[in-house]
Amino acid sequence: MQHNSRPVVSNQPGPHHDLARRVARALANPLRKPIAAHTQQAFEEVQTWYQQRQAPLILDAGCGVGLSTRRLAERFPQHAVIGVDRSEDRLGRDHGDLPANARLVRADLVDFWRLAERAGWAPERHYLLYPNPYPKAAHLKMRWHGHPVLPTLLALGGALEVRSNWPLYIEEFALAVAQVTGRQAAVSVFSPNGDYLTPFEAKYDQSGQALWRLCIELERT
Repeated sequence: MQHNSRPVVSNQPGPHHDLARRVARALANPLRKPIAAHTQQAFEEVQTWYQQRQAPLILDAGCGVGLSTRRLAERFPQHAVIGVDRSEDRLGRDHGDLPANARLVRADLVDFWRLAERAGWAPERHYLLYPNPYPKAAHLKMRWHGHPVLPTLLALGGALEVRSNWPLYIEEFALAVAQVTGRQAAVSVFSPNGDYLTPFEAKYDQSGQALWRLCIELERT
């Protein structure tokens, strides 16, 4: 099936002028808001499942309908793969039977990442696949690299991979990573060659859009 998805349009000509200030603020003022009860419960349940598996961890953050979680579990059968999304509707769609090494969780990612850090989780791989780009300049704080949770996300460590069809999102994310860690992420255009992890990846690629990827090996802090 061919798609005709429109490219991201933004009123930003380049990286947001306020990005460095927001990242510095996130570093100086860790999030202190209470954890939502439903995410606390969901985390406790999935932590029990994860501890029983005794396997290296892969986090699929913002997994949407869960296709990426399934495919990552198939690619890495010796790992425990946890897909997290806040939408009950997306997670409730028919995925068929998940592989035994995969689990889908409805939770708020901001709270889930904080609980994972507190619990000492150390994912071997951590994926952020096509997050909402929030392309308007006024919405910087809604992008993950402009959100106060960024230091927590990076503190989990592991091989972090972010994919987007908006190169400015990846460029800004790389700038934020460098500010927090002092290290440069690898940024490149890539082609999935038809081996799509998410429905969005298929849609963007089949629409002729370039796909961008950020990769970095992070230390657990």
